[in-house]
Amino acid sequence: MNKAPLLFLGIFFTLAFSWTGIVLVSHIQIGGLEHYVDEATGEEYPPPMSGIAKRGKQVYMDLGCMYCHTQQVRRPGYGADDERGWGERQSVARDYIDQEVVQLGTMRTGPDLKTIGQRQPSREWHHLHLYDPQITSPGSNMPPYPFLYETRRIENGRSSRALNLSGNFAPPEGYEVVPTPRAEALVEYLLSLRMDYDLPEAPR
Repeated sequence: MNKAPLLFLGIFFTLAFSWTGIVLVSHIQIGGLEHYVDEATGEEYPPPMSGIAKRGKQVYMDLGCMYCHTQQVRRPGYGADDERGWGERQSVARDYIDQEVVQLGTMRTGPDLKTIGQRQPSREWHHLHLYDPQITSPGSNMPPYPFLYETRRIENGRSSRALNLSGNFAPPEGYEVVPTPRAEALVEYLLSLRMDYDLPEAPR
């Protein structure tokens, strides 16, 4: 007796039930999530991302930042995220509902970035860190991204956007280093990475 059809059907139904359980049920459970609205203030959480931050997210993706950084704070007892100060609470599905492409990351060569906008709220810090991480984090194994910045001759006074560089990092006399639009967008994206709000399923 030829058992090939039975074998085929067995494999087919096994895969179908697995797909239903893993993909379809998860979509039903999570796909209907909406913003949480604080009744006291009327504010929506997670807050919407600005247009420039969305452009910065594309720069983040283009540079492959997700290969070294995650964006998912684990609950206490599942790693040392809370001890490292990476978040006051764990990340949950609702934190990502506005993201078409979620940047969960693949490994933690560098720190988790889900709350980097809270931990480092200074634009200047982020620009210096991107220009050369050794300025802000000596010994870091993160590569520098000087191509996101322009070194140009100072004309009609120093720009308010110029980086405050000194020592070995300072540009030649008469020159300044300013962020390109890609750098400014990336920094706005990093500053938007925050979890300083409560959700019903994840209070701080």
